[in-house]
Amino acid sequence: MARTRKYGEYNKVILPKLACPNFIADTSHLREFAREHGFNGIDWSFTPGDFPDSPAAESDLMRSINSLEPLEIRYHCAFKKIDFGNIDEVEDEKAMTVFRRVCDLVAMLRGDTLTIHLGLGQENTNHLFWHRAIERLTELVGFAHKRGIRLCLENLAWGWTSRPQQFEKFLRRTGCWATLDIGHARVSPSVVNRHYDLEDFVLPHPNRFLNAHIYHEEINDRHIPPETVKDIEDRLRLLYRLPRCDWWVVELREESSLLQTRNVVRTFMDGKFL
Repeated sequence: MARTRKYGEYNKVILPKLACPNFIADTSHLREFAREHGFNGIDWSFTPGDFPDSPAAESDLMRSINSLEPLEIRYHCAFKKIDFGNIDEVEDEKAMTVFRRVCDLVAMLRGDTLTIHLGLGQENTNHLFWHRAIERLTELVGFAHKRGIRLCLENLAWGWTSRPQQFEKFLRRTGCWATLDIGHARVSPSVVNRHYDLEDFVLPHPNRFLNAHIYHEEINDRHIPPETVKDIEDRLRLLYRLPRCDWWVVELREESSLLQTRNVVRTFMDGKFL
């Protein structure tokens, strides 16, 4: 299903691709599951526990990624409590080293899109320095670009990136691309308290969004699936108007919830709610 969409000055025909997370350890089973259920790709998440720590581990990962062909692969860095922009310069440089390693690994895997976070797993932003975070993210964007990678910042459920006005500043001042997590956006204090509308996350820079994470909402760090299209149709319609957001990750890691959400998204994409 391809449609011409208009958003501001942008006109583009886009066919959104549905992706699932790498929630099955055996990549042959993951590939089989994705193809059986109509997914176009895999959103591959790294955590500190499974990040390759040797050339042999990198080679094993390369073989696993290659075994997923012809599925498209994009990458997601879920590193809790590892933040660039740290007030502590030593910790800041340690975090930058980690993110540079992730960029180098994604380049080695021939990836071209990587989503990262700022403040993931933290209880507050007291350890972060705003201007240093801007400088460091700008540096990472350039580092990734030289390796052919589009670096995307994801909005979180709390903290700086949960606030539309500050999320916008990160994108504008650093040149970063973006990933919109519609579950995080729904529970953002700025949205819940009606200081901003959910669409304020995307209105300033609709052309910067490349990816979306789709589920209903996050409660106690758990992703809750939608029960019906009505739960998320306004947010899906918003995504559908974004000119470059062609990668929709059904971001649940339990099979029944993932397939329930996929069915909701498919119903929307069938055109009944557009």
